[in-house]
Amino acid sequence: MSLSFRNRIALHYMIATAVIMAVAFTVVYFVVQETVYQNLDNDLSFEAEKHSGEIIVVEDSIKIINKKEWEEREHREAQVNPVFIQILNKDGEFMDKSPNLKEDALSYNPQQNYGGHFNEILNNMAIRQVQIPIERNGRIKGFILAAMSLESSRMVLLNLQNVLIFSYLFLLSGLYFISRYLAGRGIIPVQVITETTKRITKNNLNERVDLPQNEDELYELSSGINQLLQRIENAIERERQFTSDASHELRTPLSTLKGTLEVLIRKPRKQLEYEDKIKFSLTEIDRMTETLEQLLLLARLDTSSKSLDQSLVPLPTLIDEILSRHKKRISEKKLVIDFRKGAVLEGVVPQYYSNLILDNIIGNAIKYSRENKILRITITETDSKMVCKVQDEGIGIKKEDLDSLFNHFFRSDALNHRSIPGNGLGLSIAKKAADAINAEIHVESEFGAGTTFTIEF
Repeated sequence: MSLSFRNRIALHYMIATAVIMAVAFTVVYFVVQETVYQNLDNDLSFEAEKHSGEIIVVEDSIKIINKKEWEEREHREAQVNPVFIQILNKDGEFMDKSPNLKEDALSYNPQQNYGGHFNEILNNMAIRQVQIPIERNGRIKGFILAAMSLESSRMVLLNLQNVLIFSYLFLLSGLYFISRYLAGRGIIPVQVITETTKRITKNNLNERVDLPQNEDELYELSSGINQLLQRIENAIERERQFTSDASHELRTPLSTLKGTLEVLIRKPRKQLEYEDKIKFSLTEIDRMTETLEQLLLLARLDTSSKSLDQSLVPLPTLIDEILSRHKKRISEKKLVIDFRKGAVLEGVVPQYYSNLILDNIIGNAIKYSRENKILRITITETDSKMVCKVQDEGIGIKKEDLDSLFNHFFRSDALNHRSIPGNGLGLSIAKKAADAINAEIHVESEFGAGTTFTIEF
């Protein structure tokens, strides 16, 4: 059975309500039935006890006293619900009965010797009957049977049953349409969400679902969809950024390679010229490879999470390893490394991300330092944070370029430093890695005097 969401809500609500109503109506019916029978049984017991005082027991014979007066009283009074009385001996044999029984007789039930109430039939009429033993000197001499008509009580119960069944069906049918209407109004926010998501395409991912005023399940759904759209938008933006960055950075070396090779094949050349051009081409290929690796690393940093970096390493050990990797360049520039570890000897940091941060920053400090200068690295601990400062005595950064320092491919005063290799991606990688572990990078620089990077882990 294929039903709409609104109809399913209405149906489920109606089924749940139907079960509750069925239980409630059944309880009402049986409570009323019990009350009717209880009142009838109380009247029967009262009549039986009352008439038990109007009999006489002579040996094995039991008779009704003043039977003629009883008969005259019945003729004088209009009895709405007459009481039938019958006397039996201890063996259940007929002894006497009230005049209103005429030719009929009440049924004897041997299993109801001690005052139980039960239903019987008298002249095709339903009656309620009680059977009370007659005792004399502690011995049962017989039984007095009292009965009253059950027809009016059954009619009341039948009418109640019909009313409950009719009300049950009527209320359920009305409840279905009311539930369907309310369900329709309840899913209006869902329809709004659906319409909004249908309008969202790759070209307008900035549109968002309006959040409901009440912070309920629909609010959480809308918020979840908005967060999903934000993640999709970020992913597509990263894709666009990667494509733009790759095309921007690879276009120039590819053009250079093409031009070099075209010049090389125009005419026969000496072996030395071929070697020079091939070496130059290999250098350009290495530069493109490095750029691609850095771009892929940036893409991974955008999509990875902190949980990927599980291993920890002491910060002084990590810096020692980085300086060891750059030992050749440090030696070529004849730099003096002033590494002050302070008291922080065992402070640990996430190895993967911290290595990316410090390798790029220390590498830049070595790259842009002047020869025969000092490169200072200090580690301190403040407010439960480890702080690493990398200070060089290099060319420095212009004040107006500090805000753009972590942008992709940005190089401060690049035209005046063409001899220094680089593509402007190192600090972008460092910033992404710092964001991944909630670290902070601060920069202070004086153009022509040097730069200080402060990293707070």
